[in-house]
Amino acid sequence: MKNIFIVLIAIFTLSQGNAQTSIYNDLLQKHVTKDGIVDYKSFKADKAKLDTYISYLEKTTPASSWSENKQKAFWINAYNAYTIKLILENYPLKSIMDIKQDGKTAWKIPFAKVGGKTYTLDYIEHEILRKNLFDPRIHVGVNCASVSCPKLGNIAFTEENIDANLEKLMKTFINDSSRNKITNNKVQISSIFDWFKEDFTKNGSVIDYLNKYSNTEINSNAAISYLKYDWSLNNK
Repeated sequence: MKNIFIVLIAIFTLSQGNAQTSIYNDLLQKHVTKDGIVDYKSFKADKAKLDTYISYLEKTTPASSWSENKQKAFWINAYNAYTIKLILENYPLKSIMDIKQDGKTAWKIPFAKVGGKTYTLDYIEHEILRKNLFDPRIHVGVNCASVSCPKLGNIAFTEENIDANLEKLMKTFINDSSRNKITNNKVQISSIFDWFKEDFTKNGSVIDYLNKYSNTEINSNAAISYLKYDWSLNNK
């Protein structure tokens, strides 16, 4: 009887998680274009639905028994949902860089509640995702609500879709000429590849990493420079 009870709790918890992720997915589908542009004005009208998903995050602690993909999907969704929540609470604004609280930037404000604990966006990205669930593609998963960021995907990540979607987002990002300018002998690439160079060079050079996804074959000795980052809001 005890084992049956445990199984029933697990099934209920799973169904609850799937239902809440579905709510978040519906919001992204409704308010984010396929190009990652966010209609924050209309999103704000659906803030109550976003808060329902936020409430789920507040009560949920990822279990160590979860697969790495499930944990990764959960934390990237949490990062992005809380980023959207922060933007909506300060909207209208021109840039996430305009958000300050007690002298702290948006990424250093302790406001993201998960499983009864309070985190900063920086902690979720650098201590949980980059350190414990390492994957260079995390950088196209988490979104900083800015024009130069890799686009915000308009579907929620799940255990089942995260690998394929991160691959798709990375390929789209690297081949997006508004964010990376690539030729055989010269590349002008996003500052993300400079700021987080160590993440992209664990198994080779930055060019090696780019060539995994680039439609243009880049010479190993190609000149590299980094584009200025546009922190304007990724707003419709």
